[in-house]
Amino acid sequence: MTMEAGLIEKKKKKKRDNVESVRKIIKKKRYRTTIRHREPSVPVVLQKLFNSCRDVFKGPGTVPPPQDVQNLRQILDCLKPEDVGLSKDLLFFKPDQSVIKGTPRVKYTTIYKCTNFSLCIFFLPRTTVIPLHNHPGMTVFSKLLLGSMHIKAYDWVDPVKFESYSMPSSNTRLARLKANTVFTAPCNTSVLYPTSGGNIHAFMAVTPCAVLDVLGPPYSKEDGRDCTYYRDMPYSSGSDCNVGESKEGEGSYGWLEEIDMPKDVKTMEGVEYLGPQIINNL
Repeated sequence: MTMEAGLIEKKKKKKRDNVESVRKIIKKKRYRTTIRHREPSVPVVLQKLFNSCRDVFKGPGTVPPPQDVQNLRQILDCLKPEDVGLSKDLLFFKPDQSVIKGTPRVKYTTIYKCTNFSLCIFFLPRTTVIPLHNHPGMTVFSKLLLGSMHIKAYDWVDPVKFESYSMPSSNTRLARLKANTVFTAPCNTSVLYPTSGGNIHAFMAVTPCAVLDVLGPPYSKEDGRDCTYYRDMPYSSGSDCNVGESKEGEGSYGWLEEIDMPKDVKTMEGVEYLGPQIINNL
C-alpha cells in the first residue's frame, strides 16, 4: 500500500507541475500578444479635432455654420500643448533663455493638410513677428498653446459705404481694427472669417510661444488663395472719410498698404511634426 500511495502521489505531483507549466506558457503568450499589438495612442482631443475638421470644412467657397464653429472652437479650447507633443518645460519656451546668436526665425510644422483644411503650428522666438497678412476666402481658428503673443487684426471697411475718403496711395485701403491686445496661454480660441472677425492679422511674440492655426480651406495660389502682406498706417481724423462716428472711436481704424513679402517670412523654416499622429481612416 505504501508503494502504491507513493506512485499515486508522484503522478499527482507530475500532473500539477504540467498544469502549472501550461499556465505559465499561456500567461507568457498573452503578455507577448499584448506587447506586440500595442499601438501609440492619439490624444482624444487631437483626434476629435481632426474628425470635427473633416466634418465641418466642406471645401473652397464655403463657411461653416455657427453651430459647427462653436463646436470646433470648444474642442480647441480644451486642447493642451501635450496633445500635440509640446511642453512648457522645453528650453524654447522659457522666457529667460539666453539670447541665441543671429536673427531668430519663425518655424512652422504641419500636423495635417488636405484640400479642405490644414492644421499647422507656428513657433515664434521672443520678439519675432509674423506681419499683417490676409486669409482670402478662409475661416481660421487660432489657438495659442504656449507663451504670450500680441495680436493685431483688421477687417476691410466697405468701399461702397466710404466712397468719398481720400486714400494715401493707390494700393492703400481703409480697415477697421478688430483686435490689438496681448494674449497669454491658456486662453480662448479666436476665429476669423473670410470678411469679418479680423481676417487680416499679425502676430508678435512677447515671449517664446506656439500657436496652432486651423485653416479651412488652406492657402492655395493655384485656386486664388494666395497670401498678401500689409503694413498699417494711422488713420487721420482729417481724412474725408467720416468714420470717426464709430462707437469704438477714431483709433479703431487704419490704412493698410499692400507690400511685398517681407524677408522674415521668406526665411520662415518648416520643420517635421514629431507629435502624436492623427488616425485617418478615410
